[in-house]
Amino acid sequence: MAFFEFLTATVAMTLGAITIWIFILRKDKRNTLAPHGSDKDLNVSELSSMAESLNQRIDVLESILDSEVPEWREQNEQRSE
Repeated sequence: MAFFEFLTATVAMTLGAITIWIFILRKDKRNTLAPHGSDKDLNVSELSSMAESLNQRIDVLESILDSEVPEWREQNEQRSE
């Protein structure tokens, strides 16, 4: 009878530990997939500033092309058609 009680207690403790472990893993997985609001806002802000910087670079490159190769826009439009 003592062995049966020991076995039951061991199985119950093991199942409890596995259940807790699964909940911790699921919570961790949800946190990595869906960042918190402040992190998301920060990322949007960073992306916005990067986009502005890229737009400025494009403007500079277009002005260089306009001065070096004045017909580049027409050539590019003919290729895309």
